[in-house]
Amino acid sequence: MLEQRIQQHFIDSADLKYQAAQALSQPIEAAVQAMLACVTSGGKVLACGGGASASAAQLFASLCVTGFERDRPELAAVALACDGGLLGTIGATGSGGNATQYLARQVRALGQPGDLLLALSVSGNDAAILEAVDAAHERDMMVVALTGRDGGALAPKVRETDVLVCVPHDRAARVRETHMLILHCLADGVDAQLLGEQEMPL
Repeated sequence: MLEQRIQQHFIDSADLKYQAAQALSQPIEAAVQAMLACVTSGGKVLACGGGASASAAQLFASLCVTGFERDRPELAAVALACDGGLLGTIGATGSGGNATQYLARQVRALGQPGDLLLALSVSGNDAAILEAVDAAHERDMMVVALTGRDGGALAPKVRETDVLVCVPHDRAARVRETHMLILHCLADGVDAQLLGEQEMPL
């Protein structure tokens, strides 16, 4: 029984990726081009995620700095502190702000025009992510938003100059799995544009 349940996870995950490949390839390509324009013009990527997606943001920042599957010069990327505990407490008690501003404060502190915010939110309704996107727009930064379901409250915040990659699924686990694949596609796409195409390793 458990073995069948495990196998079903693999089947469902593979099915979603296969079905979403065509629909998501165009926005993912647009996101690659946005990131490439950012890093080649001296900008940096600020990555953040809501809840469990925070670790995916950290992974992507690491891939930017260290490279994906090929050696290349480091690209400027920072994963924003994902724990709102201390930062949220300082914001709420130290300066009259609220506890959901911990990502937005980092964006305002670190972001500059020409930088890019990569924001991950499965539901699209994480308050801290929504405020981080607002802060990025205040700083004249482009936003690449990865979400799921219908995009939630994040979708209407995405401007024409931003990129929305919305995984068409309701289950959080499936969306997060597909977000990881999308992040690998972004990292590989940037490397391919910078270093030239090469055969994908087996």
